Amino acid sequence: MNKIVIIGCGNVGMSYAYALINQKCNIDELVLIDQNIDKANGEAMDLNHSIPYSPNNIIVKSGDYSECADATIVMIAAGANQNVGETRLDLIHKNTEIFKSIIDKVMATGFNSIFLIATNPVDAMSYITYKYSHLPASQIIGTGTSLDTARLRYILSRRFEILPQNVHAYVLGEHGDSEFVAWSSAMIGSVKIDSLLSQKEKNNISKEVRESAYEIIKKKGNTSYGIGMCLLRITNAILNDENAILTVSAFDHNVYISSPCIINKKGIKRRLKIELTEEEQNLYNKSKDIIRNSLGN
Repeated sequence: MNKIVIIGCGNVGMSYAYALINQKCNIDELVLIDQNIDKANGEAMDLNHSIPYSPNNIIVKSGDYSECADATIVMIAAGANQNVGETRLDLIHKNTEIFKSIIDKVMATGFNSIFLIATNPVDAMSYITYKYSHLPASQIIGTGTSLDTARLRYILSRRFEILPQNVHAYVLGEHGDSEFVAWSSAMIGSVKIDSLLSQKEKNNISKEVRESAYEIIKKKGNTSYGIGMCLLRITNAILNDENAILTVSAFDHNVYISSPCIINKKGIKRRLKIELTEEEQNLYNKSKDIIRNSLGN
């Protein structure tokens, strides 16, 4: 039986839950945990009323941390939200204490499966989960730059008038201000995007990707639907044992940072080695240093 536990029933957690209900997904049970018990109960009731029109016959309920014992995936979306004017790294001190408490409660149940982390700053929070859970690094996956990569592919698909699924391009590094587009390996089919865009166009697209979250937060207060679908995509890669390549936050020399990784039922199988230019490698190393310094490592 595949069971998913969502900790944190805010905008991100519930966008993920709704995506699980709406899209084909190999899960049997979905459990919602929130410090506001009434909210978790209400969200479970509301989701259950959509099941008759869902492609999945999922049992949805609210619960407590004991439900984590036999969970296939525990997804954490709890924590302080990013406010207008804040960077993701500004949240690290607010959310570290919250995470310590959550992880202690989850691990006390004997949980030994996969943590999926969405709370920002997601690279730091993924490392905190690794540090306090004492689970193998392969079993902790942060959403990382999967959303930034989706934004990039969406923008490029509109620019070239093709399906987003036919764009093969990655955003690497921190899920934050030091992220960068690996233009040297970006492809449409078998054509290098480098040869199709001017440097100015590439700079503008990189800026749009990097600043999208700030613009959305300014306009509506949060980002939710895009990350909900990213969480679903990672979930399906795990549950279906896909060996899918996704840009997630994974362990790399005492820090969590995003690069393409192969994901299957065991979590992160391995990082995929991609060739970077010297400039891109420097950007990756700089991003790694920023994340490491934020943790005091």
